[in-house]
Amino acid sequence: MSGRAARIGAMQDDGTPDTSPTPPPTHVTVADDRDQQVFVARLDDGRTAGGAYYERSEGVVVFTHTEVDPAFEGQGIGSQLAGGALDQVRAGGEKIVPLCPFIKAYVRRHPEYADLLAHPAAR
Repeated sequence: MSGRAARIGAMQDDGTPDTSPTPPPTHVTVADDRDQQVFVARLDDGRTAGGAYYERSEGVVVFTHTEVDPAFEGQGIGSQLAGGALDQVRAGGEKIVPLCPFIKAYVRRHPEYADLLAHPAAR
């Protein structure tokens, strides 16, 4: 492979494995769309790369589902989305209930967000 690791499952148009280097992490901006109840991950060029969906009630944000566009998977978008959403929840003085498995796992891996849990059993 001449020093380049192949990306698993990536293929070129001719059906041969794509051995191009994995693209660098993409920077995203996370915005809270309260009308749609979703924290949106936007790329620098304005494209939407994913969202963390929630229901908000009485100072608690219940994360229900997180998704990243398949075109951007493996680029750290989900982690930036989760961190950005949790930072905004903290800034608003709210707590979370992570029903979404991705957000729940993110909080487990990042104990600095454990104080946001509305109930300690949600870990």
